[in-house]
Amino acid sequence: MGTVGRVAAVKFDPDIHKRRSIRLSGYDYTSAGFYFITVCVQDRECLLGEIANGEMVLNAAGRMVERIWQELPDNYPGIGIDTYVVMPNHFHGIIVINDDVGAGPRACPGLEPDPRACPDSHGSQGEGHPQGGAPTEVLSLPDVVHRFKSLTTARYRQGVNHHNWPPFTGKLWQRNYYERIIRNEDELHNTRQYIRDNPMQWEIDDENPANHRNNTP
Repeated sequence: MGTVGRVAAVKFDPDIHKRRSIRLSGYDYTSAGFYFITVCVQDRECLLGEIANGEMVLNAAGRMVERIWQELPDNYPGIGIDTYVVMPNHFHGIIVINDDVGAGPRACPGLEPDPRACPDSHGSQGEGHPQGGAPTEVLSLPDVVHRFKSLTTARYRQGVNHHNWPPFTGKLWQRNYYERIIRNEDELHNTRQYIRDNPMQWEIDDENPANHRNNTP
């Protein structure tokens, strides 16, 4: 269970809820800023846990995904994390790219990490810690997402082989991912709210397999 308390449901926002990629042609995705991302499990398989009473209950695989997300700032200097949630078959989170590799939480004017931010190893929701170690290579947003997906896939395979986790066919995650650049404080607030509210919206979530069983051709 997460550390973020229950809050009022956020109004549907098509810019947040759409799953398709809208990467901007010519945009420098190594630029400092806050980026909202969504990655989805292949074929909407609910491999990461379940929703109970409007809250996400992580299984072992879900805890693994959360742990790898929380470790991103430690493994990749200049990369930070903010609000996130592991859902049964997808993941929402805010990635922070700092001004300078190895810098602290300063990312861009007018946008600051949540002062309540702290990883929570016992739950599915939280705000992270934009920090890192010694200077190293500059990573782009696609680099970070690729490494997150690769690391979680490798760990999930280990779980299948050694701990009888449910196997997946082909790839763990869908090939692409959704992202949106967060440009101001209002967008940051609304995105954080959407992420926190996501478990309470599971019954109407487009990624919920139950909402597609009666819609097959």
